[in-house]
Amino acid sequence: MKYLCLIHHDERALETMSMEAFGVLRGRYIEFTESIIAHGHFLAGEALQPTSAATTVRMRNGTVTTTDGPVVASRESVGGFYLLEARDLNEAIRIAARIPDAQTGSVEVRPVVDFAASSGG
Repeated sequence: MKYLCLIHHDERALETMSMEAFGVLRGRYIEFTESIIAHGHFLAGEALQPTSAATTVRMRNGTVTTTDGPVVASRESVGGFYLLEARDLNEAIRIAARIPDAQTGSVEVRPVVDFAASSGG
């Protein structure tokens, strides 16, 4: 089953992090990613630009509007994601708990809908 792990972190903490600390964090992410690749859990993953680069798009009554920034401004923002393959939610949670930002931020784990399975073909 597929699970999306949305990595939430405090952008301000990342912006003020020393180069040495950032290097350590980056190394931990590389190690984690190599591990989930080796164990067949990795399907996709990327880091995201900061929320200052985000654009929110809405379509209302046939009109497209855009707003600079994320949908909701909060202390924590989505900084990246992993798309995982796991046996079940418990395995996905165990994997997500090893994502480095789970120690200082949070990781939202969501099952991906399998429309082929739910439609019978």
